[in-house]
Amino acid sequence: MDLSGKTALVVGGSRGIGRAVALAYAEAGADVVVSARGGDAAEAVAADIRAMGRAARAVGADISQPEGADRVIEAAVSLKGRLDFACNCAGIRPPMAPLDEQRLADFDAVMQVNVRGIFLCMGREIAAMRKTGGGAIVNVSSVTGLVGVPEVSPYVASKHAVNGLTKAAALEYARHGIRINAVAPGMTQTELLEEFSAEIRRRKGVADPVAMFADRHPIGRLGRVEEIASAVLWLCSPGAAFTVGQILAVDGGQTAA
Repeated sequence: MDLSGKTALVVGGSRGIGRAVALAYAEAGADVVVSARGGDAAEAVAADIRAMGRAARAVGADISQPEGADRVIEAAVSLKGRLDFACNCAGIRPPMAPLDEQRLADFDAVMQVNVRGIFLCMGREIAAMRKTGGGAIVNVSSVTGLVGVPEVSPYVASKHAVNGLTKAAALEYARHGIRINAVAPGMTQTELLEEFSAEIRRRKGVADPVAMFADRHPIGRLGRVEEIASAVLWLCSPGAAFTVGQILAVDGGQTAA
């Protein structure tokens, strides 16, 4: 895949899947803007991209606020004068608890980042792409946006909402040359999963949560961030030109079981 001359934005690109997507865009030849709440973490990824010979810029911003989303998209467009691809990967999860024990503050925090932040970024990405004839947006959802998972109800609700935003916006802008889709990763080897595993170990007394998670996937293992990034890039490629409004499960067969 050759993305030379294109500009890509990764929202939430400082670690895990987002970092892998940013590096994959660069490996394919794109110039990349990386945003994260922490500017230093985003700059570390941008430095890696510049070392690959691509132009890169880091933006520290809170994308749950309009001014933060504005700053991210303005930085992306100013890099080379256009925005061709965007991957919205920012997300947080609440502490584990059944719904009646979930704190409203945690619910609100998850919705602020996972839904409001994606909503704000998508609107601005779409506006930028319409000015230059189109592009592709990929939201990073989760298998929890396709099925129910106990004790993380705010996260499950947020990812179902991301899927709804993806489908509605895809219908609205397909004829403007903007393709909008989402990937729904299964459990993937990331820092977020390590944190979740530690919580499972504390709360449930499970000796090896990672092995338990792997066993839930028919393929018998967890996903790798590079595999999710590969799916994101395919959705941005000409090979996916007829793919609109889809939620692509990249989950080792988890949701097929």
